[in-house]
Amino acid sequence: MGEVDLNADLGEGYGAYACGDDGAMLGLVTSANVACGLHAGDPEIMAATFRLARARGVAVGAPPGFPDLWGFGRRRMPFTPAEIERLVAYQVGAAQALASYAGHRVTYVKAHGALANLAAAEREVADAIARAVKAVDPGLALLAIALTAQVEAGEAQGLAVHQEIFADRGYTEDGQLIARGKPGALITDAQEAADRVLAMVEAGAIITAQGARLPTPIRSICVHGDSDHAVATARTVRARLEGAGVRLAAFAA
Repeated sequence: MGEVDLNADLGEGYGAYACGDDGAMLGLVTSANVACGLHAGDPEIMAATFRLARARGVAVGAPPGFPDLWGFGRRRMPFTPAEIERLVAYQVGAAQALASYAGHRVTYVKAHGALANLAAAEREVADAIARAVKAVDPGLALLAIALTAQVEAGEAQGLAVHQEIFADRGYTEDGQLIARGKPGALITDAQEAADRVLAMVEAGAIITAQGARLPTPIRSICVHGDSDHAVATARTVRARLEGAGVRLAAFAA
């Protein structure tokens, strides 16, 4: 049935505070988005996460977000596109440095949280992110939310763009993520998430809350690593895909 990647946001602790079970997740995912230090993460956590990912054979990417530790990068902040461009460049560079220090290599960029949602809807923000990635390292791939402005912006800059869907999030009828806090936004049952993912991979389409199918090339599937059900969801999704003959492999090794 082809090949897909399974990714998760990891390294999202800070100082003495832990977040998620990175060790377990790195035994399940094929790509890890390692927090760059502004919405979460710090040099110690970044280095340790990159080392563990390398040992497990997991590809790593940089997930730049807004500098909002309190809100975990999930709240919009009033930055201009030019400021966002530099904010992204700063975080990608930090991730590359710590990955190199740990003997690993960043191969892609995936915007995090509110920044990702903003870039999905607003082309000028998506363009700012894509320009930053190209300026820092044009060889980096861009992991983009499927069917959004991120895809067009990355392609316009000549980046290798790969589209992702979310195992644990619901979709509106126009293919956008249902906003957190609204009914159907979060999928917490691992079996339900796995059923939806397999159905979307088999259909080659996003399936909306009302059952509509929006065709899209699905190259990666995201499971949020900070939730209580993250490990169960990732394990169940992986097992369901492999049971259906889908090969799990990093899109940017």
